[in-house]
Amino acid sequence: MGETDAREETAMSTEELMNSLSQKAIHLLREDADKIEKLIEVQMETLTNRRCPLYEEVLDTQMYGLSREIDFAVRAGLIDAATGKEILKKLERNLESLYEALNQQSD
Repeated sequence: MGETDAREETAMSTEELMNSLSQKAIHLLREDADKIEKLIEVQMETLTNRRCPLYEEVLDTQMYGLSREIDFAVRAGLIDAATGKEILKKLERNLESLYEALNQQSD
């Protein structure tokens, strides 16, 4: 009986550890997404860099990096794919809004 209790405690500890790691991964991914969000917001507020290739390259690189982080977290079992997609979709919508606004300004 004591051995079974010890295994249950270990299983619960492992489950708690995985839950903690999952929450930490989500938190870190959202922090990285927030940094990209701030880049988009600054650009939306100013709309001064009409189709600046350097700015677009920075955003694209940041988005790619975040997508790789999310892919790693999903493959490692730290987050589920739906959570990762939700983080990326929000940023993609905001990025699309930025590009639409830039296009309208240049028309």
